[in-house]
Amino acid sequence: MKYFLCLGSNLGDREANLANCLIKLKKIDAEVITASSLYETEPVCERNQPSFLNQVVEIEVDIDPFGLLNKTKKIEHQMGRVETELDKSPRIIDIDIILAENKVIHTENLIIPHPRMHLRKFVLIPLKEIAPEVEHPVLQKTVKMINKNCQDKSEVHVYKSSRYFLGIVQGR
Repeated sequence: MKYFLCLGSNLGDREANLANCLIKLKKIDAEVITASSLYETEPVCERNQPSFLNQVVEIEVDIDPFGLLNKTKKIEHQMGRVETELDKSPRIIDIDIILAENKVIHTENLIIPHPRMHLRKFVLIPLKEIAPEVEHPVLQKTVKMINKNCQDKSEVHVYKSSRYFLGIVQGR
């Protein structure tokens, strides 16, 4: 099954955290099909914290969405993410399932498409880079259209990537 994930980090070596996350995704047999550039983004809700590095990746893995959620939570835990009451607090890694093909899921633990993806430039801009014509299965609009109409005014800028990071994405 194909998924789009949004990865984010704003603690420690942010670039290394994202690279390490990709390595861990590959260890659960997720094939990284494509990955956006890295984007430096300002925090959206809790502004008194460091800037994030965000990236959207398209993966293919033989796991259902609930299984993938469990695996991504384990990766976050392995990487040192501490669960807090404030889910917008600084974090080493954050992995959000944005889309799962054209599936629509709404449970207590998992909502796909991600319920705020259409409101967040830090998701839409990197997603538009790699999949502008993908359609949101609920809004029935392409990522390109959603991004164009997004009211989010937060700063999102391309961040330089190291060759090391690009090698991980490309499987080297």
